[in-house]
Amino acid sequence: MVGLKEELLKSIWHAFTALDLDRSGKVSKSQLKVLSHNLCTVLNVPHDPVALEEHFRDDDEGPVSNQGYMPYLNKFILEKVQGNFDKVEFNRMCWTLCAKKNLSKSPLLISDEDAFKVWVIFNFLSEDKYPLIIVPEEIEYLLKKLTEAMGAGWQQEQFDHYKIALNTSREGLSAWELIDLIGSGQFSKGMDRQTVSMAINEVFNELILDVLKQGYMLKKGHKRKNWTERWFVLKPNIISYYVSEDLKDKKGDIMLDGNCCVEALPDKDGKKCLFLIKCLDKSFEISASDKKKKQEWIQAIQTTVNLLRGGNPPPHKEARQKRKELRQKLLAEQEELERQMKELQTANENKQKELETVRKQLEAAAARAAEEEKKRLQTQVELQDRFSLELEREKMVRQKMEEQVAQKSSELEQYLQRVRELEEMYKQLQEALEDEKQARQDEETVRKLQARLLEEESAKRAELEKWHLQQQQTIQMTEAEKQELENQRLIKERALQVAMQQLEQLELERKEALGQYEEVKKKLETAANNTKSWKDKVAHHEGLIRLIEPGSKNPHLITNWGPAAFTEAELEQRQKSWKGKKATSE
Repeated sequence: MVGLKEELLKSIWHAFTALDLDRSGKVSKSQLKVLSHNLCTVLNVPHDPVALEEHFRDDDEGPVSNQGYMPYLNKFILEKVQGNFDKVEFNRMCWTLCAKKNLSKSPLLISDEDAFKVWVIFNFLSEDKYPLIIVPEEIEYLLKKLTEAMGAGWQQEQFDHYKIALNTSREGLSAWELIDLIGSGQFSKGMDRQTVSMAINEVFNELILDVLKQGYMLKKGHKRKNWTERWFVLKPNIISYYVSEDLKDKKGDIMLDGNCCVEALPDKDGKKCLFLIKCLDKSFEISASDKKKKQEWIQAIQTTVNLLRGGNPPPHKEARQKRKELRQKLLAEQEELERQMKELQTANENKQKELETVRKQLEAAAARAAEEEKKRLQTQVELQDRFSLELEREKMVRQKMEEQVAQKSSELEQYLQRVRELEEMYKQLQEALEDEKQARQDEETVRKLQARLLEEESAKRAELEKWHLQQQQTIQMTEAEKQELENQRLIKERALQVAMQQLEQLELERKEALGQYEEVKKKLETAANNTKSWKDKVAHHEGLIRLIEPGSKNPHLITNWGPAAFTEAELEQRQKSWKGKKATSE
């Protein structure tokens, strides 16, 4: 009855949390009365409105407190439940109260009836703590059952990605989130609505209605001995058979207990695949459609009888209980591991504190040792001074009392023995001091060596950083020089182009000047020939006379080849023309 009460509480919790609250944040008494009346009706429990009024005579503490609704629900309703009620009708009533308020408004690939069945399956698989959630392991179990019922392949990798995303944000899903997940078609792609609906119905029949197996077979009648096709439904303690699979016209039941047995029969009367179900008061001959169905039914019925003999629950409930126990065990192991980790952490912290205490003690001991060393050195100096004073005094006494040496020899011997002891003590103190100095020197050497290694490492690191910086600077300088050379090359190319243009212009001018020179030269030759012939004529007629010729107004220019073909003024004009053309080309 405890398991039944837990299952009922889950559905009632959904209905109760869906009730509307008033301005004070409490559920009204009228709504609780309606809920109680409906629960008593579907659970076949006598309703006592007087008890409800008596229980809520003081409603100041709220409906879920010690004076609230839950104590009334446990005492006056759940404790009176006998199990003689329709579970589907009970769940449908609770679903009606909570679905409208919580069901997603977005369109789903499943019908409202399928959503109701998923909601009931959620209550069966959810954890026994509130608010109700279904953990990823149970989600995987449900999706695998649905995929198997649809005849599709299970996509483990896809669910692993979904599980990782789910674990990072929450512990599990609520009933409405599970309905959205299945209704979204994320894990049933390629399947039509009818296939998904049939799969949900099959899983609902197995997990909620405890249907272990169902299907059409032929049954032999007890009176007329005729064979009639019936729809058989196997549950943990009963086999019911109907006219058809709509379960509307029930024809009878085969009650199962630990004394029942099932055995195969040979073919007879034209019927094949026969088997016999033996009970205490009656036996039933059944004919399956084929050998495979026959073997499956025999095995399923035998398994059910074995469970009844051992008093074990149905396989899916036993599997659910084992999964819960495994999760509880893993949770306990995880908590134990966390506890051990905390203990180790605490022990580590305590150890650190102890080490810190020991370190402080060592520092204090070192300080005390240094103080004692200082006192020891001071005592040694005092002993040396005292020894020196005593030696001086002894010398003076020896000088003054040489006559008494014989008498005081024994005393002197004792004194010398004391001196030797003091010297031995001094040597021991000196050796201890040397050992401590050597230890300090070794410690200082190690410290210097560590400092030197650190300095070398810093120097190497600085050198590497310097090399890296130089390399970066070199790369930058190389890039800059490359850019500068490229700019100079472009400038020189432009200058070269300008010079080439000027050279071509000068070449043209030189050719023009050369042409002019040839023309002038021809003119001079013609003039010289004319002059010569004219001189010859004059000399022939008048004798040798000197012609007086008009001189040039401008002084003649003399070149390496003789008189110039143009005057100095013309030359200056041509130079100005060249300079103007050169300036224009630049």
